[in-house]
Amino acid sequence: MVLEEAARSLAPVAVKEPHFAVFPEFREASYARRYEIMLTKLVRERLYDNAALLLSSRASVETGAYRQPSTELSFESLLDSLRARAMAIANRSN
Repeated sequence: MVLEEAARSLAPVAVKEPHFAVFPEFREASYARRYEIMLTKLVRERLYDNAALLLSSRASVETGAYRQPSTELSFESLLDSLRARAMAIANRSN
């Protein structure tokens, strides 16, 4: 997932709970932090094989620069997982 690194995506967000309770870790968390929490949960609970979270500012459009807030959700980790899956599938067909 790529998210714009901007003041509004990094600022804490209020929650509303008209229908269900919000997990405590999402309270007072920014959108960036919420994405990090959600993706980490999906990977750790094995609902996703892997995931990546990249934050990039509008100023980085020309350079392609980005920041990875979590080593567990790094792009390199995602690529390693994809490579391993591709190799496993390739080996099954041999």
